[in-house]
Parts: sequence; C-alpha cells; structure tokens
Amino acid sequence: MVRGRITGLAHPDPDYSAAYVVIETDARDGLKGYGLTFTLGKGTEIVVCAVNALSIHVVNKDLEEIVSDFRGFYRQLTSDGQLRWIGPEKGAVHLATAAVLNAVWDLWAKQEGKPLWKLLVDMDPKQLLSCIDFRYITDALTEEEAREILQNGLLGKKEREEQMLKHGYPAYTTSCAWLGYPDQQLKQLCTEALKDGWTRFKVKVGADLPDDIRRCRLIREMIGPDKTLMLDANQRWEVKEAIEWVTKLAEFKPLWIEEPTSPDDILGHAAISKALAPLGIGVATGEQCHNRVIFKQLLQAKALSYLQIDSCRLGSVNENLSVLLMAKKFQIPVCPHAGGVGLCELVQHLIIFDYISVSGSLENRMCEYVDHLHEHFKYPAVIKKASYVPPQEIGLDFTNNIDNNSSSPSQLTFSLFPKKGWLSPSKRLLEGKPSCLTALSS
Repeated sequence: MVRGRITGLAHPDPDYSAAYVVIETDARDGLKGYGLTFTLGKGTEIVVCAVNALSIHVVNKDLEEIVSDFRGFYRQLTSDGQLRWIGPEKGAVHLATAAVLNAVWDLWAKQEGKPLWKLLVDMDPKQLLSCIDFRYITDALTEEEAREILQNGLLGKKEREEQMLKHGYPAYTTSCAWLGYPDQQLKQLCTEALKDGWTRFKVKVGADLPDDIRRCRLIREMIGPDKTLMLDANQRWEVKEAIEWVTKLAEFKPLWIEEPTSPDDILGHAAISKALAPLGIGVATGEQCHNRVIFKQLLQAKALSYLQIDSCRLGSVNENLSVLLMAKKFQIPVCPHAGGVGLCELVQHLIIFDYISVSGSLENRMCEYVDHLHEHFKYPAVIKKASYVPPQEIGLDFTNNIDNNSSSPSQLTFSLFPKKGWLSPSKRLLEGKPSCLTALSS
C-alpha cells in the first residue's frame, strides 16, 4: 500500500492501482500489447467491467485493420450506441477506452520494432492525422490547421530528435513535498534532489494557509531563488478562495498553481488565471480533464497557462495528439501529469514526440516525475540529470515486471483476431478475483 505516503487534498487515502489489459494475437511473432489506465483503488473493478464491455469492438479484429483506419476505430470505441450513455468520452468508460487503446498502440509499436515516441515521430502528417478524431474541436483546430502544424514541424525535426537522444526531456519532481511530510523529511528529500541535479520542484498546498506559507518558505530557502517552484492544490478551493490563497503565497515566486478548483470549471479557471497573471503566476490543469473538448474550452477561454495532458484519462495517444496540436496553435506549453502507476512510462513518449514533431520548443516546458512504483514495470522510465531519457525498448514500456508470477496481480487478457475467437479472461478473473493492479507496495 502507498496510503499515507503520497497524498493530495482531493485524494487523501490513495491506493494506487491500475486496470491492466493485455492483447494477444495469433501472429507467429508472439507479440502482446500491454495497456493500462491509472486509478486510486476503489472503482478499478468498474473500469475493468467497462473494458469487458468494450472488448466486443476489439476481438476478432486484425491489427492492420485497426491502424489503417485508427480514427474510425477510435470513434467506434467512443461512440458505442449504448456505452456512450455512461460517457460520452468521460468517466470510467473513457478510462477503459484509454487502457484498450494503450494496448493497441503498444502492440503496433512492437510490430514496427520501435518505441512509441519513435513510431509517432516517423509518421508523416497524413498518417498522424488519420489517428485523430477532430469531432467537436474544429471551431478551435481544423484538420487543415493541424496538417500545417505538422508540416511545419518537419523543419529541424532530425536535429531535435538528436537533441532528445543526447540530453533528454526536462523533468520536475513532485516527490519532495507531499502533504503530511514532516519538515525534516522535506529538508532531506530536497537536499537529495538538489544533489541529483533537480532544478524544478512542486509543493502540495491547500490544507492550511499558515502551514503552506511555512512549507513554501522552507522549500524556497532550500532550493534558492533561481530554482523553479510550482504549487498544486488538487482542486481544493472555490474560485475566490483560490485567488486570495495563492496571492498570499506569491512571495515565494511560484511558476504556477495547479488544479486550483474543480477541473470542470472552465470559467472559474479563467477568472483565477486573469487575477493571478499580474503576479506572474500561471494556472496549470489537465490531469482530470475528461476529453479534448474540455481542453478546447480551457484554451479558448484563456483559462490556463500550462496544459497538463494525462496519458490514461484522455482516449490514449489518439486524443492526446489532438490536444498537443491545439496547445501548439494556442501557444500554450504542455507540461504533462505523470503522478501515478505507469504514467511516467507512457507520457514520456508523448512529450518527446511533442517536442520533436509539434511544439519544437522547450521554453517553460517540463514533464512531471514521481519516484514510486516504477519497480512494477520491466522497463521503467529512466531519469538522468533531471531529464527523461528517451526509451529505446520497443512499444510503450507497460510490460508488467511480475507478469506470469504467482504473486502477480490479475490482468484482463483478450485477443485480436484470435484462434479461439472470443474473450479469454485470466484464470484469476474466472475465479472471481478483481482484474486490476491494486494495493501495490512502495
């Protein structure tokens, strides 16, 4: 269990978990696609049920059939005439969509013999666009505008890829200043992080203003005036309260306040953003944004200064591509959320692709990194000099490190174009045990 060690105000007792999907095929290469979506414990079984419901759109399909019309396949999953009633494109059914699609992308990248980021980077604009559903966002980004962005991104792409391979993508740490850490632990973790070369630090806030002031002062004194400090309230405040609270923390020069209020309150975020702009404090949000439409509205309303995609809440790579392109059009830096099971492993591919093929910039850009639960993956994310090292393993790095072990959490397995022709749940699922990664030890 990680309960009590890693907390935020909106989620005070997390039991970091994931619904884990494995796609098998009858191909002789024996490749499998691994996908997951991150949860906090209770409710994982609901996501698993949604994965089961979506499986009818996957089983008996050929991989080439899917990827040759990936936009159509994405829409098929998200527009099921009955399942969309419990969405559409939000909630448990959309988390399940992400898990299934993540597995498909992993399988595709493995079949091509490339890491996911390289698969994306090597695609031409036409093929990338064919993966994206532009429905409901054409008032903010047309397909032709997206094509122009990708076409422009071809210039200097080779040099940017070489830069990523040499230096990696800049990261920030969330591991030093979770709520509930005593001062001595904060000091120790900051000291260790500074020795390891970290220059960007995020502090959880929102429980008690005097305590926030004290903790922010402690962190700022530890890291010095030149390092970057960010704040994260995890949806704690009302709009007016957020403005007043963060104003009182302005002396510590935070770059942003993350999730200051409800993730659904676009106009509230816009009001907070407008009020804090004179203080030089931006608003960051996105980890609990349902879909590309919410991001479209946040961008149109000038409600955020930093956009935080999540690799498992949106509809996998497909939907994240549309958000990366909108962010480029609106000139808003993308700084992904990665605080959960497997999120660092997946989102590193998206943000490396974004730099090489879309944004072409590292200004005010960084990707979150947390140092827990990576041991559960065969190929965990690698950080050197406070930067993500572009992974070289083929696929998505989601392979479970304890797969096929008697102590392994159960997983939902089903087949694309299978010999037996239907859903093949794991033994533990048949025994009625939860099909999810749950209660992982730190």
